[in-house]
Amino acid sequence: MLASVLQEAGYKVGLYTSPHLIDFRERIKVNGLPIDKDTVAEFVEKNKTTFETIKPSFFEMTVALAFKYFAEQQVDIAIIEVGLGGRLDSTNIISPELSIITNIGLDHTDMLGNTLELIAAEKAGIIKPNTPVVICETQPEVKNIFIEKAHHNSAPIAFADQQCNIKTATLSNGMQEISVLNHSSGKLSLYKLDLLGSYQQKNILGVLQAIEVLQENGYHLNDASILKGLANVIANTGLLGRWQVLSTSPTVICDTGHNTEGLKLVVNQIKSTPHHTFHMVIGMVNDKNIDEALKVLPKDGHYYFTRASTPRSLNEQELLEKAKCFGLHGESYPNVKEAISKAKENALENDLILIGGSTFIVAEALM
Repeated sequence: MLASVLQEAGYKVGLYTSPHLIDFRERIKVNGLPIDKDTVAEFVEKNKTTFETIKPSFFEMTVALAFKYFAEQQVDIAIIEVGLGGRLDSTNIISPELSIITNIGLDHTDMLGNTLELIAAEKAGIIKPNTPVVICETQPEVKNIFIEKAHHNSAPIAFADQQCNIKTATLSNGMQEISVLNHSSGKLSLYKLDLLGSYQQKNILGVLQAIEVLQENGYHLNDASILKGLANVIANTGLLGRWQVLSTSPTVICDTGHNTEGLKLVVNQIKSTPHHTFHMVIGMVNDKNIDEALKVLPKDGHYYFTRASTPRSLNEQELLEKAKCFGLHGESYPNVKEAISKAKENALENDLILIGGSTFIVAEALM
């Protein structure tokens, strides 16, 4: 969203995200255009000896490539998504204009810690001296961790959901229309968003607060560029896999939400989306908290348990057996294509099919 708004304002914008779904080059973009293949190949070839010596991770190599490319392209601003955590993340070598922290959930617990407080402390590692930080969502368990870290670093801190709140949110003509009340000005603004996931209502508050900070720092972002940027996120940035409607009659949607917090929000949106029978093509990776994720899924749905072609995937039969313990029923399929085909065969015109549980599952659905 931020990249799209900045593009509409005329800035040359670098965007680094992970993981990719179809093409590695999705991770590194300038004004929505992915890095070209030759640049990637030349970077690897030129630095191969160094990589073999110091043995960086795949992610670290990718970060180095992104930063080098953005420097060569002389971008005006770069939006950099961290990988894991924040404190020890390879992206954290930068001195940013602004740091943004979204909601904290129990994910990557093997590396970040098994409580919200421990994970928040890692996330807080991106708060830098005298650098503004925006916290998208106030969570009582971790609020003070961010406040103390910001105070220690003399970093101005703002909790976005305390500055603004959503008054209404509706889907209309393929857009999500969200009205936002700014508490300090009393102004009510209507935004049209081409991202249809209800969880974007949490994200947009963080985006609007970040825009306010950037404006204070001298970035020229007027109402027109904000409205146009939010309405054209997909066109401007090529974002894939977030409550993405693949077809209708029956409605087929894919979403990369894969941890418990993400799946809860997706399930809530399923409940409010008109349909007769719910079908889900689901696969998960074996290093997630699978039991907690399965607990939140609707028990009245029909499930097509499968696996993506990655070593991290949980065996589809094992997933089916785990799911039975939580009252979920269906059949197992050896690959994503077969599972989707069967779901479409079984679904009636007014049914809803969700494809998800793992980024890898969504990636194979989009190929």
